[in-house]
Amino acid sequence: MVDRSQFKDAKILVVGDVMLDRYWFGDVERISPEAPVPVVLVGTKDERLGGAANVAINASSLGAQLCLMGVVGNDEPGHTVEALLQKSGVRSRLLKDPNFPTTVKLRVIARQQQLVRIDFEERPSPEQLTTKMELFEQEYANHDVVLFSDYGKGSLEHVAEMIALCKKAGKTTLVDPKGDDYAKYAGATVLTPNRSEFKQVMGSWKTEAQLIEKAQILRERLSLGALLLTRSEEGMTLFTADGSFHVAAQAREVFDVSGAGDTVIATLACAVGSGMSLPDSVALANKAGGVVVGKLGTAVILPEELN
Repeated sequence: MVDRSQFKDAKILVVGDVMLDRYWFGDVERISPEAPVPVVLVGTKDERLGGAANVAINASSLGAQLCLMGVVGNDEPGHTVEALLQKSGVRSRLLKDPNFPTTVKLRVIARQQQLVRIDFEERPSPEQLTTKMELFEQEYANHDVVLFSDYGKGSLEHVAEMIALCKKAGKTTLVDPKGDDYAKYAGATVLTPNRSEFKQVMGSWKTEAQLIEKAQILRERLSLGALLLTRSEEGMTLFTADGSFHVAAQAREVFDVSGAGDTVIATLACAVGSGMSLPDSVALANKAGGVVVGKLGTAVILPEELN
């Protein structure tokens, strides 16, 4: 049986791109006379933590000891992020940049279908990123697992230096990567790209043998402890120096994949941080991903849902 007490000793620091996910739900009854687009009459609104903040609340929901580090603006969305974190019981060390708007993803949904997503984002200032690095140097030693959630929004400018510090101190580092330059993640304990992200870096493959070869080349090139490839409906495959370990997908019904990667790596961090083996941790993370894709939008996994 999985419960919150199982992960209570896991001390996790989540560092990355913090954002706010907003959902506007409404009905569509006509097409606009101004352009061939539906007119949505908004009825309800919802606000949820996104990006690295979604990773943090997922790990906290499972019972781990959490600290979240990131950059937000000194604005209304930034204050909302802080309030939601406080409500979720997540300790945070957020930097407020007065010249930086908090990253917001606004989704407009009608009849259970997403009609449009509108993003508001800018990159944090170099001064704030330098301050964040100084704050990280004060904080990382207090945690067993350091999780980097990279959404490509600019707050992990110093991730290479952060990983190097953690490796020297013997900390476990998990990285959810972004972009086509993985050199900055060299030395991480586990890198968790999804299928399309991996293909962007290593190219396509036709056979399982070709995939294994490419995965092991990347793992060795970056001196990774392990590479965990999330493969959507094909499940997950863990690549280590000892070979590969595959777990099949467990999704009962795929409703929305938003934030599924956040849940997977958060569960992985909780399991590893509580002393579970890496293969067992991957199996549990795979189960968590199968649960959360059955929920609408960015969602939180509950311990009882893993049983």
